[in-house]
Amino acid sequence: MGLKEIEVGFPSASDTDFQTVRDLIEQKLIPDDVTHHGDHAGARGADPPHRSNRLRGARRAIVHVYNATAPVWRRVVFGMSVPEVMQLITKQVGLIKQLTDAQPETEWVLEYSPETFSMTELPVALEACNAATRAWDAGPGRPIIINLPTTVENATPNIYADQIEWMSTRLERREHVVLSLHTHNDRGTGVAAAELGMLAGAQRVEGCLFGNGERSGNVDLVTLALNFYSQGIHPGLDFSDINAVARAVEQATRLPIHPRHPYVGDLVFTAFSGSHQDAIKKGMAAQKPDALWEVPYIPVDPADLGRTYDSVDPREQPVRQGRHRLSSRTRLRRRDAAAHAGGVQRARAARDGHRRKPR
Repeated sequence: MGLKEIEVGFPSASDTDFQTVRDLIEQKLIPDDVTHHGDHAGARGADPPHRSNRLRGARRAIVHVYNATAPVWRRVVFGMSVPEVMQLITKQVGLIKQLTDAQPETEWVLEYSPETFSMTELPVALEACNAATRAWDAGPGRPIIINLPTTVENATPNIYADQIEWMSTRLERREHVVLSLHTHNDRGTGVAAAELGMLAGAQRVEGCLFGNGERSGNVDLVTLALNFYSQGIHPGLDFSDINAVARAVEQATRLPIHPRHPYVGDLVFTAFSGSHQDAIKKGMAAQKPDALWEVPYIPVDPADLGRTYDSVDPREQPVRQGRHRLSSRTRLRRRDAAAHAGGVQRARAARDGHRRKPR
């Protein structure tokens, strides 16, 4: 797919994660052009001297230090004042710097997150990020990732974008900062928040394939990437066989992908409406092989994703466009459900058994 930074585990948390990370390093299973995001260190004052040893021998590694900075966390969870929070950040990042400086054979990158950023007073978030930047001594050849999460979505995406822009124009040593986003989907707007955050100055996005993650999930990197692709901006990721990616993720997570999930769901390139089918048929007939994609109702060429378009007999539609009477809906419900299931099965057959290679 082309992802270059991949979180492979939380080796400070469990023996399983620790052994997974060690196996990847010792068996040289990490490609040379991929950086593993291999440790998280919650800045709570716990003694972490063993943590950097978990990554010993890696060519390049990201160590992620974070602490929640929003008022309710400071007051209820940690019982800390703002000055005490800043002292904690300085101490813990300084300790990580000391430990990583002792292992010069690895190229270390620090990532700092003011967790619950979107709920934190902006001056406090800025002070926290600048404290981490100073403690890490970011500079030429020594960048820092400043990651600004909507740990819990609490506002509209434009508000988050305004927060990102405010931070981007005020961070110290900005030329040595990689400004990163980490959006969640509690309000259903994780993708929109990430898109607007990138327009506001961010350079990096953290997320999961198909929106897996805590609670309502992290931002869906597939939808985010293909939204840009649909606007003529190549995301640098390869989804030319998106069905194979979907199958691998479903098998690994044991979570099904919704049939109407953007770009990858079984039904997203299937038309039930007769008027939609007519417009799509005419658009397909008019579409030139090397011309700008302009087919009604189909935002990207399915072949670019290794998929095909499928139309369903209008007589099998789960909803007859504008022709139902209220009294007939109960009678038709069972038949419509069967028709819808048939459409899903045909779409899956088209997806898995009759894929065309992208042009």
